[in-house]
Amino acid sequence: MNLSMRFEQACLWAMSIHRNDFRKGTTIPYVSHLFGTCALVLADGGDEDEAIAAMLHDSVEDHPEAISIGQIAATYGVNVAEIVSACTAPEEDPFMGTDSGMPWRIKKAVYMKRLRASPHAYRVALADKLDNARAILADYRALGEMVWERFSAGRDDQFWYYEQLVEMFRGCGVAGRMMDEFQRVVRAIHDEAFGEKVT
Repeated sequence: MNLSMRFEQACLWAMSIHRNDFRKGTTIPYVSHLFGTCALVLADGGDEDEAIAAMLHDSVEDHPEAISIGQIAATYGVNVAEIVSACTAPEEDPFMGTDSGMPWRIKKAVYMKRLRASPHAYRVALADKLDNARAILADYRALGEMVWERFSAGRDDQFWYYEQLVEMFRGCGVAGRMMDEFQRVVRAIHDEAFGEKVT
């Protein structure tokens, strides 16, 4: 597969949208995560639509003022837009107030329920979570418990979420090397952060 100008344009758009963003608690440009996710998608056999969605998967969630699902659909097609939509966290519940939003675990559960119904998005979503899990494990090894201070939810909640993701992807029949690595990394995070083995 040869990537076309569509992919190049998506990369430039993503870099423009996230140009001032950094990975949580670091000075690492956020686009490193987008390229990392995209690399995993392509290495796993993903097509150009999936590669474009990987580059844009956080754009609407992080910068709704700059880009919308409708714009993505108009520019790259409905398939790309649906993948990005499935990978986007649910908006705050207006009935709970603009400041509080959904409780963290409920928000993640809603995200996983929506993702479970979107099999066309599994590869991009799994690549996203694997790249994040790799970063958490590397940062934990370098910083220890301080790493959890970067997140809005702590160690127990983070591991609950990643464990639920493993179960969700496995339950949906996702298999292959990327899935195997994701499960290994999640287990390693647990083993090192909790000081015990998980089976």
